[in-house]
Amino acid sequence: MTTIQNILFPVDFSASCTAMAPYIKRAAAIASAKVTLLYVLEPSASAAAGFELLARPLREVEEDRESVARAKLDSYLPSEFPLDHSPRLFLAGEAAVRIAELARDRGFDLIVMPTHAGVFRRMLLGSTTAKVLNDADCPVLTTQHAETISPRTLEHREWVCAIGLQPDSERVLRYASQVAETVHANLSLVHAIPAAGPGLPVQLDLEERAQSMEKQAARQRIEELQRAVGSRAVVIIAVGPIKDALTEAARKLRADVLVIGRSSQPGAQGRLRDLTYAVVRDAPCPVLSV
Repeated sequence: MTTIQNILFPVDFSASCTAMAPYIKRAAAIASAKVTLLYVLEPSASAAAGFELLARPLREVEEDRESVARAKLDSYLPSEFPLDHSPRLFLAGEAAVRIAELARDRGFDLIVMPTHAGVFRRMLLGSTTAKVLNDADCPVLTTQHAETISPRTLEHREWVCAIGLQPDSERVLRYASQVAETVHANLSLVHAIPAAGPGLPVQLDLEERAQSMEKQAARQRIEELQRAVGSRAVVIIAVGPIKDALTEAARKLRADVLVIGRSSQPGAQGRLRDLTYAVVRDAPCPVLSV
């Protein structure tokens, strides 16, 4: 049975992290999990640091930066995450690399991070969250854009899982089914069948018949997947753009979480594709990438 016992919460002391703290606290309480806060001190690239180096040795400048950051980490979110229950970890280096490495080395079950509206709206894939999504081995939960939308109170009543028909779909469904059961949530599966491309000469009656056959085949395959993992989730088959089908289903069901799959292997092109980023960017609820 898949369980979430150890949650890694990378922080940067931003308004986004502060806004999502109650959400993570509630998620940890529901899963009976421990939360560990991590701060990564990245190399300074500011002009101010450059000027400071003219008057002080680099070692002293870095020691001061580290001392200030450690003190801030120890005093950050004490009400939500008391020091005696939620450890603080401090690392130096490139944030995304260190987060993914720590999660892998310490065996964390879940990383929870906010998305930043400006970064994801412009699809700048060099952001820390985007890199962690691509590099981390464990599931990653991204909340809504917390600097502009405070995540609503987490109840875990409704989960939606995007289900494909690829070989990896059984792994994604098994994870979603087991974790939803653990937190006593209803699980719905959404499978999207792309409509005919624009401008293609398709006769409507033939297209409808083809889609009907494809829906039937999809339902049969999803039934097989559910039997294999012991799931009895409600199945929704939609026709149209995949991203729109997933986000609309999550919106209609007022989902607490939308579960989507990532490649289980990094590979040359990475774990994520454009669709994953689009779903994370536009979803009306937190997205759990597994």
